[in-house]
Amino acid sequence: MAEQCRDKANQREQIIQQHTTPTQATFTSLDDQEEQPPNLNTSIGQRRVLGFKRAKRNQRPDISLVQIEGVKTAADTEFYLGKRIAFVYRAKREVNGSKIRCIWGRITRAHGGSGAVKARFRNNLPAKSFGASVRVMMYPSRV
Repeated sequence: MAEQCRDKANQREQIIQQHTTPTQATFTSLDDQEEQPPNLNTSIGQRRVLGFKRAKRNQRPDISLVQIEGVKTAADTEFYLGKRIAFVYRAKREVNGSKIRCIWGRITRAHGGSGAVKARFRNNLPAKSFGASVRVMMYPSRV
């Protein structure tokens, strides 16, 4: 039992080391050389909305497919499962002093073997989001 726990801990450490990005590292300022907290807001690289989950004639607008740069296999998607994802866009009319809007979602599972993931958003994504970039947040952490 203890060996299984150690093995799982080692696997988690390996996954974290594989997916560590410059935004997760601590940076020091040139002025006072103090450590600053890591930026957990977004991951590095391009994230593109590919479209809705679909079959030959049916499509499921409640499930969107997203490709994350640097993720090439289904095993690589394990790190991103459960992470929050945001589609940020600019609207025509101003609401609460801002024209910027956001649709939040969550990465739910892998899609196929090539590193694409499925994501469910609070509201279905509009068709103009296809090919657009999304932000993948580095929380919640499952480590």
